[in-house]
Amino acid sequence: MQNINLGDMMTENQNPNSEHIDQCSTLEILSIINNEDKQVALAVEKQLANIAKAVDAISHAFLNNGRLIYIGAGTSGRLGILDASECPPTYGTPPQQVIGLIAGGKPAIFKAVENAEDKPELAVTDLTDIQFSANDILVGIAASGRTPYVIGGMQYAKTLGATVISLCCNAKAPMIDLADIAITPIVGPEVITGSSRMKAGTAQKLVLNMLTTASMIKIGKVYGNLMVDVEATNAKLIERQIAIVRQATQCDRQTAILALQQSEQHCKTAILMILADLDVIEAKKRLSENKGFIRKALNTMIS
Repeated sequence: MQNINLGDMMTENQNPNSEHIDQCSTLEILSIINNEDKQVALAVEKQLANIAKAVDAISHAFLNNGRLIYIGAGTSGRLGILDASECPPTYGTPPQQVIGLIAGGKPAIFKAVENAEDKPELAVTDLTDIQFSANDILVGIAASGRTPYVIGGMQYAKTLGATVISLCCNAKAPMIDLADIAITPIVGPEVITGSSRMKAGTAQKLVLNMLTTASMIKIGKVYGNLMVDVEATNAKLIERQIAIVRQATQCDRQTAILALQQSEQHCKTAILMILADLDVIEAKKRLSENKGFIRKALNTMIS
């Protein structure tokens, strides 16, 4: 059995603000939780400079055919999988561009797999299985900052020369020393001692949101504040495409629908067709020449 000193982890300490939560009314319980949650965004704010470094590394990897790989166990692993799974429908990315790995594999998404997080060799197997390379970025996620599975993955990624990022919530954590970029939002003790799915989990989700959203902006998948690479995979998203084309071009509904039909439901192409009065072939060509950036394609036409 490993000798783990939980006292060294702030996320495992007892929170004085919630010591008597079991004696509180329902509204008082919720107020305590809410007040503690208010600290999370402030903790993340202190890490913005490090998050920016991570975004620059990730977007550079994307532009050079690299991938973003999240690796974690338990709640941290599930949060990585959640963020990764939302990229294809939101930004039209291929499923393999952002991948979430969790200790114990797919069964662990729904139910804890006993001892999986304590086996660093499993991470090496998981990364090897997806052919992880030096072109990729690895983000190790663990509230404690000491999960063996995550550390094993980070160590393996380092041997390949890949950029390694840590995301944890304890200042004195082994993961930090392994990372090229360390993101460490210190959220303090949890409302319920040991329940790091709460403030620590919220902080991790906020950071993951930033990593993918900002990286997608930097590789041209956002025009203004519109997600112009959204894929029409259901009725709601078809309507969202129409709305985005209309918002980007100030055109009427029928013009947006026609442009989307002509572009095979490709938002960017439809937008450029309308804004620059181009046919579908020329719009696709100009987008390709400008690496998918609508604004760059428009600017080259003006200049």
